[in-house]
Amino acid sequence: MGGSDMEQLNKFISLLTGRFHNSEQYETMKKNGIEFPFAEHVNTVCNDKIRNLPPAFKGVFMLEETYYTSDGKTHASPHLFLFTERADGVKLTSYETPDGYKKDTFTYENLTPVDFKDLKPSEKFTPALYTEKDNIWEGGSTSMFSPVLKFTLFERFSEEYLEVSEIMEVNGKKTFGYDNPIIYKRAEHS
Repeated sequence: MGGSDMEQLNKFISLLTGRFHNSEQYETMKKNGIEFPFAEHVNTVCNDKIRNLPPAFKGVFMLEETYYTSDGKTHASPHLFLFTERADGVKLTSYETPDGYKKDTFTYENLTPVDFKDLKPSEKFTPALYTEKDNIWEGGSTSMFSPVLKFTLFERFSEEYLEVSEIMEVNGKKTFGYDNPIIYKRAEHS
């Protein structure tokens, strides 16, 4: 097969890393009179801020900062994810926000070095598996955050865009999410 054993993971991470926004989609929705948020995504690999990673650790931690703006208000939704390569694709495991951070302070810039042993995988989030076909990665998962609260994640990633659909339902009734996935395009190449 050749190549490094993390080739697939590195390819996946390179698609996800950077700054993205949905301004194109947002403008189209606005023109058509559809309520839709302006959304920004800032994805930063943060292994450099995690101390005492196990020897030969092959995973990639990423801090995903998402900012949704609607009705002139912006709210932050940061997440810490671990991506690991598996034979059948790339696995995403969600981690709890480290102690001492809130939604609006948990950013890569604010993140001070944290010990690997203090990081806790989310008990509520079902890990997602992403597989690649024709240079497009697809994956997602369904999690029961409580007996009545269901969270469904579906994502599709390529060089051109990141497509993200997140839906929260209570007793089968949608409480968060949009009928259309958010289409993020890369803001700038670093």
